[in-house]
Amino acid sequence: MASIIIASVPIHGHVVPLLSLARGLVERGDDVRFLTGTRFRDAVSATGATHVALPADADFDDRDLLKTFPELARLSPVRGVGFYVEHVFTRPGVGQYRAIQDLLRADPSAAVVADPTLAAGAVMTLLPARERPAIVVAGIIPLNLPGRDVPPFGFGLTPRAGWPGRARNAVLTWFEERVILRGARRAGDEVRRATVGATRAGSGLGWVGRADAVAQCTVASFEYPRPDASTVVRFTGPIAESSVDHHRVPAWWPEVSEHRRPIVHVTQGTLANNEMDDLIRPAVRALADEDVLVVVATGGAPADALGEMPSNVRVADFLPYDVLLPRTSVFLTNGGYGGTQFALRHGVPIVVAPGGEDKSEVAARVQWSGVGISLRTRRPSPTRIRDAVREVIGEASYRLRAVDMAAEIAASPGTAGVIDTIDDAVARHSRIAS
Repeated sequence: MASIIIASVPIHGHVVPLLSLARGLVERGDDVRFLTGTRFRDAVSATGATHVALPADADFDDRDLLKTFPELARLSPVRGVGFYVEHVFTRPGVGQYRAIQDLLRADPSAAVVADPTLAAGAVMTLLPARERPAIVVAGIIPLNLPGRDVPPFGFGLTPRAGWPGRARNAVLTWFEERVILRGARRAGDEVRRATVGATRAGSGLGWVGRADAVAQCTVASFEYPRPDASTVVRFTGPIAESSVDHHRVPAWWPEVSEHRRPIVHVTQGTLANNEMDDLIRPAVRALADEDVLVVVATGGAPADALGEMPSNVRVADFLPYDVLLPRTSVFLTNGGYGGTQFALRHGVPIVVAPGGEDKSEVAARVQWSGVGISLRTRRPSPTRIRDAVREVIGEASYRLRAVDMAAEIAASPGTAGVIDTIDDAVARHSRIAS
């Protein structure tokens, strides 16, 4: 039996995939402590893991981020990345780090499995191997390993071949580090000095390249090639779960199971669902007269807040994806990584209107991999939404590419692959530390 710490920022889309990992580790007999937000206590406890609450200075309620960080409402997606990295992800690092060290002093662990946005994970990789356990990144957001052939994270750009692409990447990387992430760089320096006393070590989310291993929760076809990556990266396929055991079907569900017209599922996820005018309401207007059934999930926002809906629209707060997506023709989303992986698991093509955080990166990968269309804006017009949905339904290549990726996901190891990655990292780390 191993002792494992799982640590995540208190954001629903980051915590939920790691619940599956916690359950898998507990079932094989490991002692699992899960460090995350207070509001996830019951969900963590249901896996058999021990919930440990983040300290108050690192905890927040992701259901109302604008209340904690009102500045987000005024920022563009690119500048929003800089704000997120500094305030949501980096500055809580001191409290996260101290909480992990408290856990390690109470009971040493073989590994810390970290969410890629956990600043404490970045800090811990700066410690000598003998002074820390193995650090494994669970890749529940787009992979961010810097490389000369890969555009910097946050711009939502796809790779460009040859020297023009490398020149573009170098210029944008300089701009991102010196302008967009300037505040995050300062914050990172402060966090490192307050924890391990380290000097400057870069900023942003690219620290995952210093981890002992990365278990990326998708398949290789969805992520950009990185031939110059030095860390161990394993593509495990998605690990999150969404079934009738997690979310009940609504009373109108027979209309879905018996429907013969195309079904378009619309969601803004669980984080950016305070403003339904971003995607849900424009989508409802766009598809009101189309020969489709529109199934909306509000991600926890009150379903009745949308008011009266057209006759071809059905609304619920959450829906079980394992039974909805096999019947779905188009997944219309603001670009959450987890939801996108659910759609691909079932071979559903995707239309993305990317919101903030990492969503422009998800949209870029959707377009690049051929499984769907990026609308390149968080507030598309009804006309753009309608045209994109019609194209994805009418053009077989999107569905065929999504079906190919579904087969790749079906052949991937899932949670077992993440656990194997942890075990291998612990063994390598033990050899290095000794």
